[in-house]
Amino acid sequence: VQLQASGGGLVQAGGSLRLSCAASSRHFSSSIMGWFRQAPGKERDFVAAIRWGRGSTYYADSVKGRFTISRDNAENTVYLQMDSLKPEDTAVYYCARDSSLSYAPAQWRYWGQGTQVTVSS
Repeated sequence: VQLQASGGGLVQAGGSLRLSCAASSRHFSSSIMGWFRQAPGKERDFVAAIRWGRGSTYYADSVKGRFTISRDNAENTVYLQMDSLKPEDTAVYYCARDSSLSYAPAQWRYWGQGTQVTVSS
C-alpha cells in the first residue's frame, strides 16, 4: 500500500487548507484512514481518522469543530479539510492506514510521506 499526501502550504491564521491522501490500492470496508501531525521537536500526534466502510469519524480534541475528515470511494482518497487554522496547527501532516483504530502512531502500518502545513500569525 502506498499513500500519497498532498495539499499542504502556507496560510494565515484563520484560513483554510484541504489535505488529500491518495492510496495506491483499494480500501476495504474494514480499512481505517488517519491523519497525524508532527511539529518540530515534538512527537507525532493523532489528528483525525475515518472508517472506510461506515464513515465513522474520530478527532483529537484540539481540532474538533475546525477539521473535517472525509473520503471519496471512487477516488480512493481521504481528505482533511482544515478551517480556522491556528499557528499551533503548524506541523508536517501524515496520512496513515490500518485496519483498527489507534491513537498511537506506532500502531499504524502504512504511512504517506508527509506534507508541510505552516500557519502564520
